[in-house]
Order: sequence, then structure tokens, then C-alpha cells
Amino acid sequence: MHIGLNAHLLAPEGTYRAAGIHNVIHNLLMYLPSQAPADWQFTAMVSSHIDAHYDGIAMQRAAFDTTSPLKRIIWEQAIQPSILRQFDLYHAMAFVAPAFNPRPTVVTVYDLTFLRYPERLSTARRLYLQAFTERSCRAARRITAISHSTKNDLIELLGLPADKIDVTPLGYDRERFRPLSEAEIEAFKAERNLPERFWLFVGTLEPRKNLLTLIEAYAQFAPHERLPLVLAGGKGWDYEPIFAAIGKNGLSDSILTPGFIPSDDIALWYNSAEVFLYPSVFEGFGLPVLEAMACGTPVITSNVSSLPEVAEGAGMTLPPHEVDAWVAALKQAYGDASWRSQASTAGLSKAAQFTWEETARRTIESYQRALA
Repeated sequence: MHIGLNAHLLAPEGTYRAAGIHNVIHNLLMYLPSQAPADWQFTAMVSSHIDAHYDGIAMQRAAFDTTSPLKRIIWEQAIQPSILRQFDLYHAMAFVAPAFNPRPTVVTVYDLTFLRYPERLSTARRLYLQAFTERSCRAARRITAISHSTKNDLIELLGLPADKIDVTPLGYDRERFRPLSEAEIEAFKAERNLPERFWLFVGTLEPRKNLLTLIEAYAQFAPHERLPLVLAGGKGWDYEPIFAAIGKNGLSDSILTPGFIPSDDIALWYNSAEVFLYPSVFEGFGLPVLEAMACGTPVITSNVSSLPEVAEGAGMTLPPHEVDAWVAALKQAYGDASWRSQASTAGLSKAAQFTWEETARRTIESYQRALA
């Protein structure tokens, strides 16, 4: 059995693209061979500039760099179909398969942001995903969704049959995301001049992350009743109201915005924070919540979209727009050390249930269903 993997969203390590979908593709390439029958072969189709190597995966590089969306679409729709006949099964690892596709196909869908929050995307990208994702999913033998929330959206928004969709929850890097020693944490805080105690959010600063609700709740506490709040992440679309709310509430000295965090530092930030706050209203999976839990950091997050799938039973989950609920949660986070200890322990236990081996195993099962 020969499986072809469209891995053109794989990015060079150390670049800003080496996150999100790249992270999922990278880990599937790491773990698929070990979860597959011994006689299966895998070939990953990648851009010409990718020099990565994976055990058990043959790398087939394109004749040109497909980093730009236009070049990738040209390769995907015009060149890729002629390559696919060598495979028994084709896996489109990010939303879209070629329109002319001669092989049984599995398509992975991460979220339906382009339908739920179309304003987040450029017009061209939105129209492309809206047109090609639905067509690809209807033509595919199987669809893998990274959460039950995404599966439900595929059923609700695209009218796809539930029995065609397999849920393949994500894992995390257990070497990176783990509790660190006090010495490592204190050295990091000293190097970055961070407060001894602080609350943390990590993610793009944009409306979907619902930071205005968090800021409104935070503003209701006197300075001696709260910790400094770090909003760590790059500026996304329509980020200006976030900074306006910080200024309007006189919180410029209490809310820190260090900007984008390099991937090598994220685990140190999670470990250094007293509590991780993630009030997002929509996530395909919610990997930051899982990573924070894996570091032993107590989590408070929203009770919508995919977030309860990750945090329920471990962290505190709240209605995203109910300011009073967030005020009460922050009060407990500040004053209740026993809750923080319990949430830390429960988070570590819940995080351990999510592994890349399991993601790969479920993906192999989806392949087998597609070939049955």
C-alpha cells in the first residue's frame, strides 16, 4: 500500500510559518509510519526548498518553490494530478484536493474559519477555500477533522454526512511542553524582567480571541486584587480596539504586550505564568490550552467551539462573553491556591491523553476506511 501525502504546507523550522498546520503535518510525518501496517509506504510531496527528512517517509520535492499561495495552487491543481497515479491512496493534508483526482482520497479539515469568520481572510483566500474545500470534501472517501467541533461544523455548514468524518484530535511535543524546574523558570523571568506572578494569554491579537471581554473583566479589579496580565502574540486583523481598551481603562502599566513569541520560548512562558487565560470564541482545536496544561499551568478558557474537548474536567470553562463569569474566575485564580494546585494536577493528567501517536493511529484507521 502506497500513500501519497500532500505536505506542501510544511515549512522550514525556525520560520514564522513553522506553526499551526505545519505543526500537524510535521508530527503526522513523524508518527504515521510507526502506526501503519509494516508493508505500507509513504511519500510526502513538498516544496522544492524543504530539506527535512523523516524515517519511513520518501520525500518528493516539487520542481519549484510553492511557498506562495498562487504557486502552491498551480502545483496542486495543474501538476499534482499527474503524480497521483503512483499512489493507492492520496491524503490532502490541508483542506483541498485537486479537482481532477484519480485516486481514493482523505481530506483533513482544521476549522471552517472561512465560513464562521470570513472577514479574517483575504478575499482571494476566502473564496478559494469556500469553493475548493466543500468540493474536495464531497469528492473524498473520508474526511479527518481535528475536533468534534470541526466535525459538527462540517455537518452543519457544508451538509456533509456524519459517518464520512473521522475525528483525529491533536497531540503536543512532550519534550518541550512539560513542567520545568524552578531554576529554569526563575532564570527566564530574570532574563525577560518579568513579574514574579502574572497571568498569561498566548495567541494572535484579533477579535476572535475575545480579549476585550478579558480586559473588561480585568479592569474591574483594583491593582492589589489582580496580577499583571501578559497578552503575548503578534498583531492580527482589527487589533486596534484591544490596545484602545487597555488605554481607556488605564491599564497600560498592568497589561504587558511583548509581541510574537518564538516557538522555542513558549514553554518557558507557560511555565512562568500562574494561570493561562484563553477566552477565544472559536478554535479548530485549541492547542495553546493543551500546551499550557501539559506544562502544569492552570487554565481558564471558554466553553464553546473545540475548547471544552481539551480543557473540560481539568481547567475552568466559561461562557466567553459573560464578563461577570470572567470576573469571578479571575478572583478565584488570584486568591485560591488550592484551586490552582488542583487545576495544575488535573491539567497534566488530561494533557497526557493527547498524543501524536494517537493522532497518527486514528489517521491510519481513516485511510483503512477509505480503502475498504
